[in-house]
Amino acid sequence: MVRPRDNRADGTGSPVRSNAAARHTEDPSVGLARHLGAGPRTPVWLKATTLVISVLLVGVIAFGAYWFIRLQGNITKQALGAGNSRTEDTVDEAKDRMQILILGSDTRDGKNSQYGSAAESTGYGHSDVMMLMDISADNKRVSVISFPRDLLVNIPKCVDQKTKQEFPAQKNVMINAAMSEAGIGCAVDTVNKITGLEIDHFMMADFNSVKELSNTVGGVDVCVSDAIYDPDSGLRLPKGTSKVQGEQALSFVRTRHAFGDGSDLGRIKAQQGFLSSLVRKIKDDGTLSNPGRMLGIADAITKNLTIDEGMASVPTLLTVGNRLRDIDVSKVAFVAAPTEPAVSDSNRLQLAEPAASQLFAAMRKDIDLTDPAAKPDASASAPASTEPAASQSPAAPAYNKALQPVTVANGTGDPARAKELVAALTAGGFTQTGQLTAKAVATTAVYYGANFADVAVDVAALLGIPASQVLPAAGVTGVQVYVGRDYAGATQQPDAPATLPPDIVNQTAGDTVCQQANPALITR
Repeated sequence: MVRPRDNRADGTGSPVRSNAAARHTEDPSVGLARHLGAGPRTPVWLKATTLVISVLLVGVIAFGAYWFIRLQGNITKQALGAGNSRTEDTVDEAKDRMQILILGSDTRDGKNSQYGSAAESTGYGHSDVMMLMDISADNKRVSVISFPRDLLVNIPKCVDQKTKQEFPAQKNVMINAAMSEAGIGCAVDTVNKITGLEIDHFMMADFNSVKELSNTVGGVDVCVSDAIYDPDSGLRLPKGTSKVQGEQALSFVRTRHAFGDGSDLGRIKAQQGFLSSLVRKIKDDGTLSNPGRMLGIADAITKNLTIDEGMASVPTLLTVGNRLRDIDVSKVAFVAAPTEPAVSDSNRLQLAEPAASQLFAAMRKDIDLTDPAAKPDASASAPASTEPAASQSPAAPAYNKALQPVTVANGTGDPARAKELVAALTAGGFTQTGQLTAKAVATTAVYYGANFADVAVDVAALLGIPASQVLPAAGVTGVQVYVGRDYAGATQQPDAPATLPPDIVNQTAGDTVCQQANPALITR
């Protein structure tokens, strides 16, 4: 029998390798590798580059996570409304037309304690500034409507969404008190009631935000007609253009006496001038396309910001900010709600009619306030219907025409026209009528107060006034037919084009405006 050949020559059982075999096992190019070809070596430069890229990616992710967590942690949230019903769907922040109520709080808590005691801002505080920002769906224009803090309005019933405490409706009170009891949501509901819009979001900042933001952008240029000093706010400026930041910037937007006639209307123009200059500064410096600067601004703002729950996320805030990046500054319109001295208190203001209702009707129709003749972009989201709810609902409850208060305000210049309308109303069953002589206007409108939308629709139909000219008005009790020179009688008229008060736009962000100093505070 042939035995297998024994490779163990020394009797120990250990294989004996030839010199060639030893060389083969020590040389990685021998054996299988020798037959298949040598494996590729990774260049040193590629290893180094991969390492650097990996480190950078980890750094970027860590940096992004840090800022996301930091900014998200800065944000304070409150409910958007105060229990009053909404009819519109949730807005898409990336592409829909959007209204944001911007508020400045007078709270004296925390960093703001140096500006007075907590007793000066009871409850949630008062809205020292109130502006409604309206961004068009095509991102081509922005309207900013300011409401003076001394404006007397009717505040609806509001429920504090934290405590669930209910606060009854109030009549003829200052608008800045709307949020003091039930929170910011009550201010939102109040502006909704006044304008007929449904606000999508809100942002509320305190005193400290103005200081930090102005410091972050390196100061904001402002202009005054004369050298002024306001001891109440501490504002002191020379004649001409100055750069303000920190405390001086806050004094500029807070002062109530330094500009115009020393009223809140002068302060509104100064605030609008400050914001216009800030917009130009940010766009001219390329801040909106500079991530580093944007993060600095975002940090300064969010540390002092309260926003609604629907927008309380960093991605949503960035989406909204990105929409504003390319807007032409000449299409950022600053407007003040039309007002006049209040009948009940000459130290307060009330909405001036018909100008206020004309403005709010134009906003509901998404009219370009800088160019009312321009048509809204066809790709823009369709605005909510501007007709009163009662005209859309065939099941509206019946009412007794003989009990409805209807006033005819004669703005035609022809005394006989009021008698003609009163006769038509009486014949139609509206016997509780009155008449008064009013300022001459070009366009007829039917204004209605709370709970009179259905009556207003019927009055308009009876008199041949189109539905587009039926408008809510906070200062009206019942229904008021404001007859203009266009009224042709009780036959159906075509819808009239949007009518806006003359010079409704105070300025655009592209305008450099010098504030007129209050003569009482001019220094020599």
